[in-house]
Amino acid sequence: AIGSAALAYALWPIFPVVTLAATLHALASCVLGPAIAAISLGLVGPLAIGERLGRNARFASLGSGSAAALMGACGYFLSSRSVFLVTFLLAIPTLLALARIREREIDIAQAHGAVKREVPDKKATSVLGLVRQRSLLIFAGAMLLFQLANAAMLPLMAGVVTTRSSQWAPVLIAACIIVPQAIVALCSPSVGRKAQAWGRRPLLLIAFASLVIRGLLFATVRDPYLLVVVQVFDGITAAIFSVMVPLIVADVAFGSGHFNLAQGIVGTAVGVGASLSTVLAGYVSDKLGSGTAFTGLAGVAALGLLVIWLVMPETRRTA
Repeated sequence: AIGSAALAYALWPIFPVVTLAATLHALASCVLGPAIAAISLGLVGPLAIGERLGRNARFASLGSGSAAALMGACGYFLSSRSVFLVTFLLAIPTLLALARIREREIDIAQAHGAVKREVPDKKATSVLGLVRQRSLLIFAGAMLLFQLANAAMLPLMAGVVTTRSSQWAPVLIAACIIVPQAIVALCSPSVGRKAQAWGRRPLLLIAFASLVIRGLLFATVRDPYLLVVVQVFDGITAAIFSVMVPLIVADVAFGSGHFNLAQGIVGTAVGVGASLSTVLAGYVSDKLGSGTAFTGLAGVAALGLLVIWLVMPETRRTA
């Protein structure tokens, strides 16, 4: 679906086709992340899922960075449409890789977050029981706050960089994207291991603290080149959350058989937060300036930090 959407962008860039392709792309993207997490859980089980998710994040980051470099080169040397053709062509080896996954190696019960029980426990496996879980609801709320603070930061910063250094803006913005991807590729496997050794809450606190610092620095740093360095904090946050989101969902949905539903609940909170972030931050930036907008985003991140510190329970399982 994603490959077909990219091909449509390249061949028929007219409004109705682009709208339909964008909708198809969005629907497919909603499925892709949860499906990969479920396959990973079915392959390695709940106790090894942390390190597996770390490896997933590393390869995803390497793929994103490589694809961005390739598409950027094609767009520069060929045409803007060639970027979408490259995306379509990259879908072919992706499908070949997916075909190499052997279905018999995936434990279907594990992939849904279920465990074998001698006597079925209807309370543990009920949908109502899952959605009433305090840890799941708190984490979904924290993720809404995270995206509310995070989603608008890079677009706002790109606007600031373009205003302050229009000549080098494309290069600086590309660097701001590549730097976090490199940090994710380097650190994600360690995050998976540390999540099992330290627990989930310390890493969540580090991620939210990094987001607070990033927002405050964006509000105060004037040099556009130093803004690239600030993106190191985005890499730390991305490395942690790329592993923590499916990992904590796997923790709270353990034994319920509704791992994918729990992913959907958290994913909905993420989508709501991201949608509101760009609208609200853009409005504040227009009315009061980008510095105020970044400070406000940092304040939202600080609220998320307090939620994790004060009310979020530890979800790590040891057996």
